[in-house]
Amino acid sequence: MTPQDYTLPRFSLPDPGKSFLASHSTIYDYSHLYGFCSKLKGIKQEYSISEDRPLALLSKSSDELTFLIAACYLLKIPFVAMNPELTNSELRRQINLIKPAVFYADEKNRLRVKEHKSIKISSDDLNLIATANSISLPSSDPDQRFGYFFTSGSSGNPKIVPLKRRQILFAAAASAINFKPDNDRFWLLCLPLNHIGGISIILRSILYHSAIFRMDRFDEHQIRTFLSENRLFQVASLVPTMLLRLLEDPLFQLHLDFKALLLGGGPVPDGLIEQSLERGIPIVSSYGMTETCAQIAANPMLQPRVIYYPKKSAGVIFEPNQVQIRDPDTGVVQPVNEIGQIWLKGPQVIDEYLDSALNTRAFDADGWFNTEDIGHVNHRKQLFLKSRRTDRIITGGENVDPVEVESILEQLDGVQKSAVLGVKDPKWGQKVVALLEVSNSSNFDSATLSGRLKSRLSVYKIPKEYIVVDKIPVSSLGKTKRGLLFELYRKHSGS
Repeated sequence: MTPQDYTLPRFSLPDPGKSFLASHSTIYDYSHLYGFCSKLKGIKQEYSISEDRPLALLSKSSDELTFLIAACYLLKIPFVAMNPELTNSELRRQINLIKPAVFYADEKNRLRVKEHKSIKISSDDLNLIATANSISLPSSDPDQRFGYFFTSGSSGNPKIVPLKRRQILFAAAASAINFKPDNDRFWLLCLPLNHIGGISIILRSILYHSAIFRMDRFDEHQIRTFLSENRLFQVASLVPTMLLRLLEDPLFQLHLDFKALLLGGGPVPDGLIEQSLERGIPIVSSYGMTETCAQIAANPMLQPRVIYYPKKSAGVIFEPNQVQIRDPDTGVVQPVNEIGQIWLKGPQVIDEYLDSALNTRAFDADGWFNTEDIGHVNHRKQLFLKSRRTDRIITGGENVDPVEVESILEQLDGVQKSAVLGVKDPKWGQKVVALLEVSNSSNFDSATLSGRLKSRLSVYKIPKEYIVVDKIPVSSLGKTKRGLLFELYRKHSGS
């Protein structure tokens, strides 16, 4: 079946008088968003923005950025979300790959793109008021691309994932079965707005007619107060690292009207779910990726249900999407409870990568997508994840490509060869670890090495641990034997 064979979920526009966005100092209604849309309408024509030349967003989280993302979706302005913490070389590389028509950059990043066309948004632009009369329905043009997202790739080059409007529509309709905030009630947004995880909160809130409370950063003391005392807060999205910090307070509990705490963005440390359930926290663990427009399976652990969901399950793949478990060597579909590669198909799954060279490996002739993750499905169709794709490390909710880090390390004097892996960590989910062959181990200093990496890698990509080894295992073709790295790490770390 093609995406056109599915019945498209239908959504209406929120009432202008309903709350749209609040932050530390102000609150906006949907009438303000519609007023901002009327201000922004001419930008698409003025800068010739198209699917081939999107609007680039290079900014930390802000009210202005939130308005821009929401208005782009409503006005069908394609955008590309860029991480404001990219180094200059990383940023140039992404610009060359995507070739944006125009930039929106915050004050900190404006000078970094001064040679490109740019737009400015002021706080006054957020206070315009209008109705929704001139805006088309959110469900219109489902096969149009709304955004482009960078994710890690096995070659050291980032993959560009184009997401279509239909994907967020199906994602919103499916996840609403488990939870959604009420009108004028808040979904807490403290995730970065260069990932689909944070951006999907904005888009789903529009579709649900609910409100967002945006925070500049994760502040566990303030968030504990919001979630335990303020009944306007009904939903929050966190990565495991954030939840661990909240639970450091033994008295932390959620208020009785709180609906769901959506947990995603990487491996969940052992015991975190158990600890949450003991506190009565309505955890919704999930499985998803950029290519599926965030979660495509979820496990609402404290909601009443007929079918019991095991704690280690990610839940059932959202209908009408489908899942197959295939043998990674033969491609044969595996029976129930047999482990293999997870393949997905459905309207929530991407049709293609922007780089057509990636598509032969990622998709089969029938349109099934190879996630490269490993897991199994039980007789109740509940998905169990054994490991994420081997070319990706997820640390504190951020994706790290080990090949990219290895390439930078091996350009440094004294480093002869490197192998980067993700090691389970109670705080970060996984920590980035580098195994190194060096020319002079007696002079090796990890602090100096990290300092040399700061101008070349985003801070979350810099290894938190370095281990000098005699030899990194390689194949006859010179490729790193990644399956042997954990054994080598354990041998040298004593863990």
